[in-house]
Amino acid sequence: MVLTSPMLVLTRQETAALLEPDSLRRAVAEAMVDVSAGRASMPTRIAAMVPDAGGLLAAMPAFVPTIGGLGAKLVSLFPRNAGTERPTHHAVIVMFDPVNGAPVAVLDGTSITAARTAAGSALATDLLARDDSEVLAIIGTGVQAQSHALAVTRVRPFRLVKIIGRRLDAARALAADVGRLTGIDTEAHTDLDAGCAGADVVCAATHSAEPVIEGNRLVDGVHVTSVGYNIAGREVDTDAIVRSLVVVESRAAVLAAPPAGANELRIPIEEGVITPDHIHAELGELVAGTRPGRAAPKQITLYKSVGVAAQDVAAALLVMRRAREQGIGIEIDI
Repeated sequence: MVLTSPMLVLTRQETAALLEPDSLRRAVAEAMVDVSAGRASMPTRIAAMVPDAGGLLAAMPAFVPTIGGLGAKLVSLFPRNAGTERPTHHAVIVMFDPVNGAPVAVLDGTSITAARTAAGSALATDLLARDDSEVLAIIGTGVQAQSHALAVTRVRPFRLVKIIGRRLDAARALAADVGRLTGIDTEAHTDLDAGCAGADVVCAATHSAEPVIEGNRLVDGVHVTSVGYNIAGREVDTDAIVRSLVVVESRAAVLAAPPAGANELRIPIEEGVITPDHIHAELGELVAGTRPGRAAPKQITLYKSVGVAAQDVAAALLVMRRAREQGIGIEIDI
């Protein structure tokens, strides 16, 4: 006889409702320490490409021993969905018992991807941005832009959030939502220079194949977060990388071969402009204190995120435990 345990199933609405930003940021920090200390098992993301649709389906497994999390995410990325009613990302996460390997939960991965990415950016901002940062600029108007606005504003006393989008109506709509949800004054822009003017922290959350973060636009003391990904290009140009103190989630992850990794770092390395040693630190090293962060008020810092499975597992485990405590979701036998 094969013994099975009930498996918890959570909808997107249930999953999103259990993602509390501050707890999630702490969970991501703990997972990142495991990654940087070499304790986590997290193979490089693999993907099946869908050339005709310009999309991909990626698999991202991880085991994070400190928190006892074992799981895998399947995520599709179809950038052409931008500007439509369909999200650019769709994902599911399956969690497993780390003792016996049994599947224990299936969760919506789309809401987790948005929330844990923003939590990582908020953590990086907390560790790298100047303490007196007051103006936040967000490039993009999609799901990630909104999640970043809500997460990053929790780590500094921002007085103004500036939303920059290609369409003014979309920028205004997001700015209105952010103002309502945070109580912070907002502005909407379509011009990058005007939108980023005076910003102490800039978050780029786009699918642009052309850089929206350029080195000649960066001012002393700014902290930049880049979470955008496009197989065909990059969100940050070489000059911005060269001028910045660069922090990543995982060196192995950002330097991995396509379709994983970050073009923002791979291209200048291939051009011979920088070496892999230009990466100053991993996020987990900053959390653990084994590497220093910002060294001076005028220093430019940049966090390049590619999204790693350890963050998904940390977020899913947090949601799963809260759901069981609160009796949320349904249990099925498979």
